[in-house]
Amino acid sequence: MVQEIEIEFKNLLTKPEFDRILNRLPFPEKADKQTNFYFETMDFSLRKNKSALRIRQKNGNYRLTLKEPHPDGLLETHDHLTVEEANEWLNGNCIPKENILKQLNQINVSLQDLKYFGSLTTERREYKDNGIIYVLDYSTYNNQEDYELEIEAIHKKEGIQAFHSLLEELHIPQRETANKIQRFFSTLKK
Repeated sequence: MVQEIEIEFKNLLTKPEFDRILNRLPFPEKADKQTNFYFETMDFSLRKNKSALRIRQKNGNYRLTLKEPHPDGLLETHDHLTVEEANEWLNGNCIPKENILKQLNQINVSLQDLKYFGSLTTERREYKDNGIIYVLDYSTYNNQEDYELEIEAIHKKEGIQAFHSLLEELHIPQRETANKIQRFFSTLKK
């Protein structure tokens, strides 16, 4: 799928809260590992457009994703990258990819202005139930670590209900939670 609407709800967790959720739901014993490689312009043009660009490496595959605001969540646009193309991007040669290039042109961001800023690695566990995806992430980046719950849904109403229900059941406070790329950039040295 080239584009999709992502509807998700996030909450940062303490390690004990993370463990409570891990023990409450039937998550897989072993986490999947993925790494996000983040791109931005030096003047933060993507952030000014409330957008974000990353390459995600997972199971030997590379996917370039641009996230943009959408009334129901986030509009995600994707392009597949070969290993060679991903390496070109990471080494400062942002190879044009049809879908991403089209979206970047709409927000006046040039491929030539994009720079690689660094990576964030996540150990992810997912559990699916009645159209809801429960995600537990342990992420490391820039000498930081965090624990996070994400709930993804097809419909906003069901997602909010599942999110609040789980937090209430396990007595976990809801926290204002920035997305991973925002947390990553907040830890960079100025």
